[in-house]
Order: sequence, then C-alpha cells, then structure tokens
Amino acid sequence: MSDPHVKEHIENGISTIEFFHPAHNSLPGDILAKLALTIKEAGENDAVKVIVLKSGGDRTFCAGASFKELISINDKETGRVFFSGFANVINAMRKCPKFIIGRVQGKTVGGGVGVASATDYCMASKFASIKLSELNIGIGPFVVGPAVERKLGLTGMSQIAIDANTFYDAEWARQKGLYAHVYDSTEELDAAVQATAENLCKYNPEAMREMKKMMWSGTEHWDELLAERAAISGKLVLSDFTKETLKRFK
Repeated sequence: MSDPHVKEHIENGISTIEFFHPAHNSLPGDILAKLALTIKEAGENDAVKVIVLKSGGDRTFCAGASFKELISINDKETGRVFFSGFANVINAMRKCPKFIIGRVQGKTVGGGVGVASATDYCMASKFASIKLSELNIGIGPFVVGPAVERKLGLTGMSQIAIDANTFYDAEWARQKGLYAHVYDSTEELDAAVQATAENLCKYNPEAMREMKKMMWSGTEHWDELLAERAAISGKLVLSDFTKETLKRFK
C-alpha cells in the first residue's frame, strides 16, 4: 500500500478506481496523468457501467498538489504542464460517458476539492471537511475553480477560496451541494457507495450517458478554459511570494 499508485478493479459492471500517495494522497504529475488515463479507459470499456472514484488509506482523501513538485517548478512551461494535470483529470471526468461516484473518506484540500467536485454523485464521511488553500501559497484555485463553482455555486466557492486557512466541515459541503450524503463512519460510507453503484448498474446505460451529457452541458469549453487557468497558476507559482512561502513548507 505504501507505493504511490492508481489502480482499477472491475467487478459486476463497477469500476473502482483508487489513487494513493503516502504524502496524504497528494497528487504529483505522474499520478494525475495515470488517473486521467484510467478514467478515460474506464469510460470506453463496455464491461463498465459505473465508476467509483476513491483514494487509498483511511485518513485524507486528497491533499491536492504535490508540494515537492510545486517547489521544483522553475519556469512557466513546467508550471503550466503541472497544473494541466489537474485540468486533464477534471476534463476526463467531465467527458466520461459513465456516472462517477465519489467516495470521500477524509479531509480534502485544494486540487482534491476539485476532483471531488467533478464527480457526478459524491458521498462522504463526517470527517470529509474541505479547504481551498491555494491563496495561502500565493496562487488561487484557478484550475479547479470551475468544477468547485459548478457544485458549490459562486458564493460557496468564493467563500472557501478567500477563507483559505479554514476547513469547512462535511455538513457545510453537503448543504452547499458538494456531497449528496454524509455518513458517520467509513464503513457506512462504503456500504452506501456499494449499494448506489449496484443500483446504477441496473439502469439503462444509454439513458445514463444522455443524462451525463445533459448535466454537464455548458462546460464544452473547459478544455480551453482549464488550459488557460493552468497557465495562470503556472505563472503565479514562480512569483517571489509563492517561492518564499513554499520554502517555509519545505
């Protein structure tokens, strides 16, 4: 379990895609690339009717961008490519013709909030508080912003993006629309995720595909939009402010 990975397990029409990194499930570029590809392939696989997206371990769901990689960015192009990793995952989820159920067992930060927001139906434990911490280090939630805004509304997204030091609890996230349900334990969460996935497997795949298209309508320009946003983050990560801040996190 200790090695970083993205792995997929398919059983009875359910594809369970798990990402893991020992540093609180933070996401370096190689894991982001593999995650985007795995989601795309599951979407194209006829044996798959529904996808469950989860992270490994029983604590943090996702700590967002890899600090190690952020610190090592020294030019705009490297920065753009790194932040495009999150854009590619969100766009893979958006274009995937199958419903993606999110299983969020613990705290979620930055890019992780974006990943949770890009699921079609997100379920969480009561430990799954969220934080958009990007402003803290001198950047902003540019790439994940559209996905988070789509779920939380502009007001909710702005609130957590400006209040970048604060964790908002799972119940707040449920009331705002990010989580469909919040459970008292991981065991209850897992049982509910499994039951929901099994139920979806009984439905008409064509109907679900058309519903997904309908629910994501108006986001067709996100390939370009998120690429532009990745360039903004890639530029800001080189600022003196951010470089100094990241040094302190070393």
